Amino acid sequence: MPVMGRNQSAQALQVRGRLFLIDCGEGTQYAMVDRHIPMMKLDSIFISHIHGDHVFGIFGLLSTLGMKGRQTPLNIFAPASFGPILKFFLSYYGDGVGFEIRFTPLKMKQPEVILETKSLEVRAFPLRHGIETFGFHFAEKEPQFNVHKEAISRYGLSLTEIGSLKRGEDVIREDGSRISLAYAAYRPYEPSSYAYCSDTAPFPELPQWIKGTTVLYHEATYLESFASLAAERGHSTTLQAARTAAEAGVRRLLIGHYSSREKDTSLYLKECRSVFPDTSATNDGDVFEF
Repeated sequence: MPVMGRNQSAQALQVRGRLFLIDCGEGTQYAMVDRHIPMMKLDSIFISHIHGDHVFGIFGLLSTLGMKGRQTPLNIFAPASFGPILKFFLSYYGDGVGFEIRFTPLKMKQPEVILETKSLEVRAFPLRHGIETFGFHFAEKEPQFNVHKEAISRYGLSLTEIGSLKRGEDVIREDGSRISLAYAAYRPYEPSSYAYCSDTAPFPELPQWIKGTTVLYHEATYLESFASLAAERGHSTTLQAARTAAEAGVRRLLIGHYSSREKDTSLYLKECRSVFPDTSATNDGDVFEF
C-alpha cells in the first residue's frame, strides 16, 4: 500500500560502469530523475514478478526512454507472465518506442546464468511467493592481474611473460629462475556479489543458492509477531530474512519491502540484528557501495 516517503520496489545497481534496474514499481522514473540516475544509460531491467508494486512503473519509464530518443537496445529479464504486459504496452504505445526491447522470459527451476559480460555474471533463480517470482544474483568475475610497471623494466619482462602474470601464473625462465606473481603483479580489485530476494517466503534451497554473497537484499515485510500472516501471503519476517543471511554466510544484509502497517523501520532493524548483526534497514535514496 502507498506510504508517504516510501516508494515502491526499484533498485539501481551499478557494476563496473554498467547500470541495471531491478524491479520498477510506481514512480521509479521520478525517483531516478530526483537522484540523478541516468536512465538513458540503463543496460538491462530485471523484474522479479508482476505484482503491481514491482512493475507499475515500467510503462512510464519505457515511454520516457522513447521520448528521449534512445536507440540502444534494452534487455528486460522477467517471468514469462510479463510477456502479455509488454505486448499490451507496445500495441498501444509502441510507436513512441524507437529502440529494440529484448525480452527474455524466465522459466528456470534452479539457478541459471541469464546474462554474462567480460566482468559480470548474472543468475536468476525461483523464489516462493504464490505467483512466478525470481531472485537475481550479480557476481563480478575474478579480474586479470595487473603487472606492476616497475616490474616490467626491472625484470625485462617479455609479452609472453606479462601474459603469464596477468593469468595469475609465476614466470619460470629457461635458466630456472622464478619471477613471483606476488612481487610482480596485483589484483586490481576483489570481486563482489549482490543478491536480490524479493518477494519470497523462506525455503531450504535459498541459502545455498546465494552462499557467500557479499551483500544480500532480502525482503522483511513483517515483524516476527506477524509470522502467520507472512506465511499466508508468501513473504518473510525479519528473523526469517536474518536467518537466511546467516545460513548463507553473506557479509552484509539489507532489508526492505516493509508492511504499510509499520512506519518505524528501527523495529525491523532491531529484530534482524538480534540474529544477523551486520544488517541495514534500507530507506528511499540510500546508496550502498561494496
